[in-house]
Amino acid sequence: MKFIKLLLAAAFTVSASAGAFAGTLEDVKGNGELKCGVSTGLPGFSAPDKDGTWKGLDVDVCRAVAAAVLGDAGKVKFVPLTAKERFTALQSGEIDVLSRNTTWTVTRDSSLGLNFAGVNYYDGQGFLVKKNLGVKSALELDGASVCIQAGTTTELNLADYFRGNKMQFKAITYDTSDQTVKGFEAGRCDVLTSDQSQLYALRIQLKDPNSAAVLPEVISKEPLGPVVRQGDDVWFNIVKWSMFALVIAEEKGLTSKNVDSMKKSSDPGIQRVLGTSGEVGKNLMLSSDWAYNIIKQVGNYGEAFERNVGMSSALKIARGLNQLWTKGGIQYAPPMR
Repeated sequence: MKFIKLLLAAAFTVSASAGAFAGTLEDVKGNGELKCGVSTGLPGFSAPDKDGTWKGLDVDVCRAVAAAVLGDAGKVKFVPLTAKERFTALQSGEIDVLSRNTTWTVTRDSSLGLNFAGVNYYDGQGFLVKKNLGVKSALELDGASVCIQAGTTTELNLADYFRGNKMQFKAITYDTSDQTVKGFEAGRCDVLTSDQSQLYALRIQLKDPNSAAVLPEVISKEPLGPVVRQGDDVWFNIVKWSMFALVIAEEKGLTSKNVDSMKKSSDPGIQRVLGTSGEVGKNLMLSSDWAYNIIKQVGNYGEAFERNVGMSSALKIARGLNQLWTKGGIQYAPPMR
């Protein structure tokens, strides 16, 4: 009897889980667009260009999901959100996915009803200072006033770092990164702190980018990635594997330019990625060409990195930890098999 009860409970769980996919996936298909939460404007990660087209590494994650689900990377509605607004917008259903330079932490993972779908950029917190201050190390910042964005992990990291090094500071908080850099440029603070990637993005917004420098210290781990609501495993898998598809494509040498010719490949791994064999798409409740659509329309992870934040971009950030695991970095995706 106990065994039968366990079987019935398992069957109920599977049934409930199967019904759950009629949530976000069906909503996105019904709406004909993906609602993606992004920053209010962070060059290289999520920012509109002069024509109003959203571009960036986080933006490309959204486009990848849209390509996988809708077959069209352009079917995305971008919703600009401040750091304080982002989680509420996701929890309430205002957006389908959050892709906004957001750090994966245990508190966010366990108490907000959210799931992180992976890491699309490995980062760490740093400091931006005016060169005329003559400061060469963060350990010289005792008594400094610090511009910081409210509602971010950088606030706690900053307090921990200064307390740990027996230093004092005065926090000057702003709601958006744009306000933060304007406060820094206006001289309302001595130093600006944020993820190092964001510091490079903010520095190019200064009237004279060469007037400021990023200090060498990295004081935290900041794994940044897309976020979804808990309780919808089908959608969680789709977002997670859409991002992994970008990385796997680079591992396999698949690019937006050669993906059509690679459909003829006899490599079983490439066949699974492009949907010419296997049932990966079916298992994800997507079409067989879901990953092909991502690679064709968005490119692979290396292409996205290079054009948005890499040496071909205005930010000129080295791959570093974000290089593939086969090339000395830690960017890694589970096998698609």
